Amino acid sequence: MKLKHIFLAPVLALALTSPAMAEKLSLAALSQYLNAMKTAQGTFTQINEDGTIATGTIYIKRPGKIRFEYNPPEETLVLASSNTVAIFDPKTNQGPESYPLGKTPLSIILARNVDLARANMIVGHSYDGTATTITAQDPAHPEYGNIQLKFTGDPVELRQWVINDQGGSSTTVSLGALTKGGSLPNRLFDIALNTKERGR
Repeated sequence: MKLKHIFLAPVLALALTSPAMAEKLSLAALSQYLNAMKTAQGTFTQINEDGTIATGTIYIKRPGKIRFEYNPPEETLVLASSNTVAIFDPKTNQGPESYPLGKTPLSIILARNVDLARANMIVGHSYDGTATTITAQDPAHPEYGNIQLKFTGDPVELRQWVINDQGGSSTTVSLGALTKGGSLPNRLFDIALNTKERGR
């Protein structure tokens, strides 16, 4: 499984679809939704470029923290915390593989203040009659990659993201209903603690 595509794969330019429609969610509304999401958890399904599928539970604690806990038989764990992404892969029999969160596409939605209307952040904004899809990048570092986010409205909900790499492969993460609010302990996202607990 190419799990690191969740975070690390730069995105190909995406063509815009039909002209803007009245039902398209505004960038301001989407920014407001993301900024209001302090904690959330729910199920996810990941579809990889090779067609393999994995499921699990996602935990989000903004700003800066996310946890992908995969269901058996997959034993991988992906954490973001303290400006670092750590990928725990038991098949390697080593410690987690780490990357700077700021160089990954998900850093855009985990930022303390999400402003999708920031100049040059959005490179695609479309509506297909059901969902609003945006493609976002770090305006200062577009080379870090883009993330395509799909939202439905009334009320606004994040449903899916897709990351495509330079070679044209893609990884899709579809979200179940997110339960927002409540307390999530920091230990869920603590890379050092999870490394110790996994005996790495």
